[in-house]
Amino acid sequence: MKTIIIIPTYNEAENLPRVWQALCQLPIEVNLLVVDDNSPDGTGNVADRLREEHPGRIDVLHRKGKLGLGSAYIEGFRKAIELGADAIGQMDADFSHPIDKIPLLMDCLQDVDFVIGSRYVPGGSLDERWPFWRKGLSAFGNYYARSILGLKIRDVTGGFRLWKRETLAAMPLNRVRSNGYVFQVEMGYLATLLGFRCVETPIHFADRRWGDSKMSFRIQIEAAYRTWLLPGFYKDLRRKIRS
Repeated sequence: MKTIIIIPTYNEAENLPRVWQALCQLPIEVNLLVVDDNSPDGTGNVADRLREEHPGRIDVLHRKGKLGLGSAYIEGFRKAIELGADAIGQMDADFSHPIDKIPLLMDCLQDVDFVIGSRYVPGGSLDERWPFWRKGLSAFGNYYARSILGLKIRDVTGGFRLWKRETLAAMPLNRVRSNGYVFQVEMGYLATLLGFRCVETPIHFADRRWGDSKMSFRIQIEAAYRTWLLPGFYKDLRRKIRS
């Protein structure tokens, strides 16, 4: 099964070679697709060098600027499908997601349509160095989105996911409007509306080791607001379900 892991990057030149090294140490072969938003620190150049050093294992999409997480993943999904991926993963470049859990996600994918590496199912956890307010904000964000959208997914904001090719190919990706971190919420909501089956497997979510976090208060406010809009975006699908 050809597996492509998509990593959107912006100023991750320090992390990217380490991430690739960790992926190469897995007991299974995975390919990497880097979607870089013209990082000022030269992440795109680092990705190109890795591609040249590992032909056939790494692909790179260069974008003209910082265009957002959601559109980066949508472009990445389409490219991965074009490249013939059977399984398509989402992962951050900052080591917050446990790379060694990718084989487990692949095993789980056999019986469902997509898998989420979850902080909020039994066995899942957050970095113990996080302050109480940060853990509370993360938990509340998930509760908030689940309650508004009626989702059973526990970690609806989680970005460590693996999808079957057929699942993404059947989703109307051109309708996905969210471009910040609420993109993860919208994808989970849309997949659920379409009847796709999901399983969550526990992970430990670590704080980034190197570089600066992209999360900001503005991004959190945007996510809270846009979550309310999602049912309206897909009211036609909700009507079909009710009928």
